[in-house]
Amino acid sequence: METTKARREAAILFIAVFVLGVVFGGVGDRLWNQHVSGETAMTVPPPHATRDQLIDNFSQAIKLTPDQRKQVVEIIDDTGAREKSLYAPLDGQRDALRLQCRSRIRAILTPSQIPRFEEFMRRVDEQRKAQAAAAAAAAANSGH
Repeated sequence: METTKARREAAILFIAVFVLGVVFGGVGDRLWNQHVSGETAMTVPPPHATRDQLIDNFSQAIKLTPDQRKQVVEIIDDTGAREKSLYAPLDGQRDALRLQCRSRIRAILTPSQIPRFEEFMRRVDEQRKAQAAAAAAAAANSGH
């Protein structure tokens, strides 16, 4: 009985020391990195951040002046426009490939699955159109 109690106390003590080591190690690492860099950690934008959120995070992380921020926005918008024009000729090919993919999927479906597939793809198409419209509106609101 005494041995079990001693083992339990030893296990609890071991876990407590381990957890405290992890906590203090993480805090120490963060403090050391701040000391070495002289700044707090940069904020990483969320995975689905908007263009403006990305620019805001970048501006704050780099500490851009208002004039630099304006120039960065112009560079990003110019690059986006060039990229869009570069890939525009491929839009027809992408649409044809998408239709071919759907035809191949339809060919392996049962007759009862096809209406559900068509409904699903209709919703996907609506979502794609809504995202494209939102992106166009965001681009128009940003002045470009």
